[in-house]
Amino acid sequence: MNQAAKLKARLAQPGIIMAPGAPDSITARLVEQAGFDAIYMTGFGATASRLGMPDIGLLTQTEMTEHARNMVRATSIPVIADADTGYGGPSNIHRTVREYIQAGVAAIHLEDQVAPKRCGQMAGIKLMDAEENVLRLKAAIESRGDDDLIIIGRTDAMPAVGAEEAIRRAHLYQDAGVDLVFVDGIKKIAEIEAVAKAVQGPKVVSIVDGNETTALTAKDLEDMGFTVVFYAVTALFTATRAVADALANLKRAGTPANASSQHSYAEFTDIVGLGFHQSLDDRYGAQK
Repeated sequence: MNQAAKLKARLAQPGIIMAPGAPDSITARLVEQAGFDAIYMTGFGATASRLGMPDIGLLTQTEMTEHARNMVRATSIPVIADADTGYGGPSNIHRTVREYIQAGVAAIHLEDQVAPKRCGQMAGIKLMDAEENVLRLKAAIESRGDDDLIIIGRTDAMPAVGAEEAIRRAHLYQDAGVDLVFVDGIKKIAEIEAVAKAVQGPKVVSIVDGNETTALTAKDLEDMGFTVVFYAVTALFTATRAVADALANLKRAGTPANASSQHSYAEFTDIVGLGFHQSLDDRYGAQK
């Protein structure tokens, strides 16, 4: 069973799917080792880890699919990947869908911003015409053919123009045939409640650290009717804070001896799977 089929089977079961965001492959391994059902390959995190720059549409389709492919290789649970706007017109969308299928991801989401796109939490988002985006989503659905890839229709209308238009677009994208809809850019509990009440069927919500929605638990969101919840930046923000603190301590003290909590060398090699490769070398490496 491929990862898309595995995610489909999980979606058919009760219980919300918690998918923490992973900015890179080692974080994806940590998400899996923590026992989650899926990994969210966030464009915000991918841009930060690869370029050290903000999520304003700087990564290309090939960079994003390479990032996804590496994450899939490193793990054995479904990866849900950000596919931005599809990176161009219908032919670009077709290629994007086929590249993500080849990379082995379980699901992608496609958004309705115009270029240059930006993170859903940022100001200044510009939307494409909703009916135009319906055609783009239909192109993506046709492009997957008989493959199991799950397609999520994302709208960024909430921060751009408000809940009413975001909900209207979510309904349009459902009618277009996407598997789930995703209203992004939510910052308030009232916005989540509005989407939960007005949008029926499978849907995604993103909880972003630093806003009031973190008061809602996964069980709260499940009770509201959400199918999948992304925690896009939790691991990234935690990691960068820890690294910054450790480096500040090293600079100040001149030694890492009193650094804050960290993995030991042995723990880290377990995370990256060194034992498997040592076993291969023991069995098949050059004999001395």
